[in-house]
Amino acid sequence: MPPRKRPPANSKFQGRKPADPGTYLEPFLNYLEAECGMALNTMSAYRSDIVQFMEWYRKQEPMPLSEVDLKFLSGYLGHLNKRKLAATTVARQLASIKLFFRYLVLEGILAESVADLLNSPKLWKYLPKVLSPEKVNELLMAPCREDRYPLRDRAILAMMYATGCRVTEVVSLPLNAVKLEEGYAKCLGKGNKERMVSLNPVAVAAVEAYLKHERPGMVKRNLAEQALFLNRGGKQLSRIMVWNIVKKNAARVGCSKEVSPHTLRHSFATHMMAGGAEIRALQELLGHANIRTTQIYTHVDHSRLKAVHQMYHPRG
Repeated sequence: MPPRKRPPANSKFQGRKPADPGTYLEPFLNYLEAECGMALNTMSAYRSDIVQFMEWYRKQEPMPLSEVDLKFLSGYLGHLNKRKLAATTVARQLASIKLFFRYLVLEGILAESVADLLNSPKLWKYLPKVLSPEKVNELLMAPCREDRYPLRDRAILAMMYATGCRVTEVVSLPLNAVKLEEGYAKCLGKGNKERMVSLNPVAVAAVEAYLKHERPGMVKRNLAEQALFLNRGGKQLSRIMVWNIVKKNAARVGCSKEVSPHTLRHSFATHMMAGGAEIRALQELLGHANIRTTQIYTHVDHSRLKAVHQMYHPRG
């Protein structure tokens, strides 16, 4: 959350006691967008978390926000745990509540945020699922004639693996942001941060084939659409459609049901690390704000080396 000067103790806003936190939901979301620069999908997740908290809040004994204490909020965490939610889900909901209460303090609605006293649940570090380079090659060749738009689907898969982009970044790519001759594209990541990603020859060839043979026929119904990847109606392809494309083609080549668009991003990063890429460069390519997020791929590569050691070492 960007720093902002906290209202003085004698502020005329201090001490408001609304009975329902719903009053501040939309202003909170506007703050996330305007001042924090959060993406729409991130804001949607915050909205969902806060709405769930509000629904539980309204079922409790009526009290103003200024009287919400640690015991009350701990009761909500207990409610989440009773629903047997994953620890990661509980941690995310708690992070949303903390940010919401900090916003109320910044606006002078509350004097302090009691939510900051809550501890997040301990999280195990799970290594991401990755595909081997051979399996990725099979996946890229999986789209076939029985598909409605095989060239588009192949271009999407090739683009995701070549760049390591998130699915939202791929579907929102405008046509003029892709420079095939130069071999790069400009994508808009989290926090509306723009970055350049490289395109390998496989991705360039796949996108060129799609642009030449399929996209012109798809865009007839909507000549103003500037997105690179379109659906059959000539509109920007949705995240769900890309998810379905990946799932369908992954099943064709015998991949696990757990394979998703993000698996290609993990595979890209892991293969880059295995090939000797520097972690700082990989951080920029992936668009990670914090290098600690990128460091998980060093553990993935270490796991691969450990497996090789156990396979070939005489005493492994």
